[in-house]
Amino acid sequence: MSENGDWYIVSAIVENKPGVLFRITNLFRARNFNIESITVGITEQPDLSRMTITTKSDERIVEQLVKQLRKLIDVVEVRVLDTDKSVFRELALIKMKAVDPTTRSEIMNYASVFRGNIIDIGKETMTVEITGTPDKIDAFKNLVEQYGITQLARTGVSALPRGVD
Repeated sequence: MSENGDWYIVSAIVENKPGVLFRITNLFRARNFNIESITVGITEQPDLSRMTITTKSDERIVEQLVKQLRKLIDVVEVRVLDTDKSVFRELALIKMKAVDPTTRSEIMNYASVFRGNIIDIGKETMTVEITGTPDKIDAFKNLVEQYGITQLARTGVSALPRGVD
């Protein structure tokens, strides 16, 4: 089990039916365990969904959580992904103040360096879409905070193991 800093990526394959998300998040709540991010989406099998949960904790507590998750009837598979042997990405939409041409130009340059996309331009704002690791998104966010972030939306991490796994 590998950690990236002090956060873990828990991947669970669950039955795609009502109440599953509630039961899993309730397990976290009941143990006073914080979820940093959670993404859920259908898999290549329409009756199954993949849940990717990121959390900050220590290895022992994460192992206990995985054991508890495995006991839930709707959970087909659960494991902690080794961040060195996985691909993981997050999407962020960041709207910031961009009133003057210099600011707009600077934001466009930063977005270009980070391989982001300008997805909306208003009279006084610009919205940038950034995809990458959470660290990359944090770095972009920290860089553009000087302009005044008016809204921020992050999807949470989606992850898969590398190779034939």
